[in-house]
Amino acid sequence: MKRHDVVGAADWLAARRALLEKEKEFTRARDALTLARRALPWERVEKRYVFDGPAGEETLEGLFAGRSQLVVYHFMFGPDWNVGCKSCSFWADNFERTVVHLAHRDVTLVAVSRAPLAKISAFEQRMGWTFKWVSSGRSDFNFDYHVSFDPSRGEQIHNYAPKTDASTEHAGISVFYRGDDGAVFHTYSTYSRGLDMMNAAYHYLDLVPKGRDEDGLPNTQAWVRLRDQYDVP
Repeated sequence: MKRHDVVGAADWLAARRALLEKEKEFTRARDALTLARRALPWERVEKRYVFDGPAGEETLEGLFAGRSQLVVYHFMFGPDWNVGCKSCSFWADNFERTVVHLAHRDVTLVAVSRAPLAKISAFEQRMGWTFKWVSSGRSDFNFDYHVSFDPSRGEQIHNYAPKTDASTEHAGISVFYRGDDGAVFHTYSTYSRGLDMMNAAYHYLDLVPKGRDEDGLPNTQAWVRLRDQYDVP
């Protein structure tokens, strides 16, 4: 870790106030970006998507659960996998208890994966999660929103650019709006580093002296484990 200067209280306070001005500047820029995000044009969802959920077959419209806004976490869990992605599980641990708060702001959050519902349910029970999680294995949903990939389907796009890796699944978040007439619109999707802001644990790590401490690892999240696989002292 980089060696830091050690100073007295007055010098520390002066340095902290200087950083506070930069933090305020960043906050104002983030607020402006948030407004620009919400001002994006929408695209109407014309295709009918079918999902397998705990209560049986559901449509995309049904996933809204009576609310007007829907957030889908694209959870990496391929049809032939036995467990879900450890990194997506890291994110799921972060939003597990957020779902009820979002529901009181007219937002439904669900996870969607291509794995069969039986595999999803078994893994969900193992991890102790309570959020709604459905299977999109019988529809094109994951492919249309660029989180699942099959070379036979033509050009592969991920994060708004040609896909260059060999993976068949990626994570992402997509947002939808349902109008009073029942029409559904796709309003936003984000992938890759765009998911960072949804992981509270990473933001806490950004506050501490060592930060995320991922330099030198084979990949940034090589340290991440499923919650029940950490060696806890």
